[in-house]
Amino acid sequence: MSTDPVQPEPYGFGALDAGRSRLDTSRFVVLPVPYEQTTTFVGGTRAGPDAILRASREMELWDEDLGAEVADVGIHTRPPLEACATGPGDMVERVRRAVAELVAADKIPVLLGGEHTVSVGAVRAAVERNPDLVTLVLDAHADLRDAYRGSPYSHACSTRRISELCPVVQVGVRSLSAEEAEFLRGRDWALTYAREVRSGKDWIGPLISRLENRPVYLSVDLDVFDPGVMPAVGTPEPGGLSWDDGMALVRALASASRIVAFDLVELSPIPGLIAPDFFAAKLVYKIMGQVAAAR
Repeated sequence: MSTDPVQPEPYGFGALDAGRSRLDTSRFVVLPVPYEQTTTFVGGTRAGPDAILRASREMELWDEDLGAEVADVGIHTRPPLEACATGPGDMVERVRRAVAELVAADKIPVLLGGEHTVSVGAVRAAVERNPDLVTLVLDAHADLRDAYRGSPYSHACSTRRISELCPVVQVGVRSLSAEEAEFLRGRDWALTYAREVRSGKDWIGPLISRLENRPVYLSVDLDVFDPGVMPAVGTPEPGGLSWDDGMALVRALASASRIVAFDLVELSPIPGLIAPDFFAAKLVYKIMGQVAAAR
């Protein structure tokens, strides 16, 4: 039996060495937010950030599209943001404060959720720094209710709350309520349904025209993807985006606008099924790569 001491597993995203993960020299700062209070149907999103971090530590760091290791620009990982027990409204404010510190330090915050509610606080902080911000939301659900189950900060209201802070562009929606349909009626709302993505027509060009040359907050709810490739979400919907759909959009967005922060939320890990965790970790890393290459 070996007597070698057991080395603790690196905590940070990508298991980077100290030279590429120092806070002062890193371009990206990963903020895990394992918050889950308003989720419906299947829970488990509080375990999402840790699952993504664990998967990221097994990734190859060479990006074949860019011909480089994205990690060379520096990726620092913060400790998980403690959940606020006094309700989602207070948690939104806690997230805002944490993200505001990062944008003030000229970092690119990368939130790992947790439920979609956490995005509201991050967008608040991003708007304070970038008054002309636009938020691009990738989500299977409209999330435009004014309140759900008594809370205006339910995950089912996240995009509605964000729309009160800045303009919103939505992609991938294929599930909405009568209340949300009524809210959209007669509004000049930038919404690309999932069926339009699958139509074969140019759906990216018109969308990017609304975002070009603007600072953008990108919010990715993993249920935007088809459950055939991303089953580990609480409320899966058939007919979603593919990996290639998502990457095509990210590449176009990064080249046409300035992504100042982004999040990836709503991973609900399935015990024994690690592919979704790797999907999520790889997507985070690929977005970082496109953002870094564009700057």
